[in-house]
Amino acid sequence: MKLVTFSTGTAHRVGVADPEAGVVRDIGELLPAGAGLFDVIADWERLGPVLRDHVPALPSVALDSVELCAPIPVPRRNVFCVGKNYRDHAAEFGRSGYDTPTKSEDLPEKPIFFTKATTAVTGPTAAVDPHHGVTAELDYEGELCVIIGRGGRGITRERAYEHVWGYTIVNDVTARDLQRDHKQWLLGKSLDTHCPMGPYAVSADEIGDVTVLEVETTVNGERRQFAPVKDLIFDIPELIATLSAGITLLPGDLIATGTPAGVGIGFDPPGFLASGDLVEVSISGLGRLSNRIA
Repeated sequence: MKLVTFSTGTAHRVGVADPEAGVVRDIGELLPAGAGLFDVIADWERLGPVLRDHVPALPSVALDSVELCAPIPVPRRNVFCVGKNYRDHAAEFGRSGYDTPTKSEDLPEKPIFFTKATTAVTGPTAAVDPHHGVTAELDYEGELCVIIGRGGRGITRERAYEHVWGYTIVNDVTARDLQRDHKQWLLGKSLDTHCPMGPYAVSADEIGDVTVLEVETTVNGERRQFAPVKDLIFDIPELIATLSAGITLLPGDLIATGTPAGVGIGFDPPGFLASGDLVEVSISGLGRLSNRIA
C-alpha cells in the first residue's frame, strides 16, 4: 500500500495513492479524528486491515491535482542516517579529503550513524533552499529510507524485518563545507529543506525483497548515482540491530541507509549543485523525488 500525506491547499490529508491509475483516495473518514500518517503506521496492526477492506470503495481524485508532502512531514525525532555505507562511495568520500586529512579509502568497520534535524524534511517536489551565505558546497545523496513500524530495543538481526513497516526515499542534501569545517555531520546535514522525502510511504508487504531495489540519482537528467540496495556494506538488519542495541526505536522512526557512489565531491573538480539544478532520486517500486535547487 502506498500511503501519502497530501494537501489540497487548505490542510494536510492522509491518503492511499494508486500511481498507475493516477489517483489518490482520502482515508480521513477511516481514521481517528486528527490522525496523520504517523498515527496510521503506529496503529498499523489495527488500521491496516481496515484500509485494505475499505479503501477501494472510497472516492478518488486525480493524483496530479493535489500537492504531495513528505509522508511524515514532521517526524517525531531526528532522521537516523548512515554514512559511507556503499563501498564505492566510502572510497570516493575518502579520496575527497572531506572526512580526514589522510584521505583514507578504508571501509568502515562498524556503521557510522548521524542524524538530520526534523526541520530539514520537505516534500517530494518542493524547492531546496541553497542557503547562499551559509554554504557554497551543496551536494546530493539519494537513499533508501526505512520506516520503523513496531518499536523496540535489543532487536536481533533475525527479527529486524518484523520491525520494518515500510520504505520511502530521501535525498540527504549536504552542505559539504559545513560537514568538513565543523568536524561533524549534524550541521552540514540539517539545514532547512535538506531532506526531501517521499513521494510515498510504501508498506513492506508491497516490496518483498528490498535488496533487489535500485537507487538512482540524476542531476539535470544526467545519471550520477546507481546501485542496488544489496550493495550496502551494513544491511538493514545490521543497522536496526546496531541502533536498537541501546536505543529504543519508536514507531515512525526513519533510517536513511546510505548513498551510492557518484555524489558531487566524487568528481574532479567537485560537481556541487547550483540554483536551478533539478535533482531526481528514484528507487524501483518507491517512486521518485524531483526537487529543484531554488
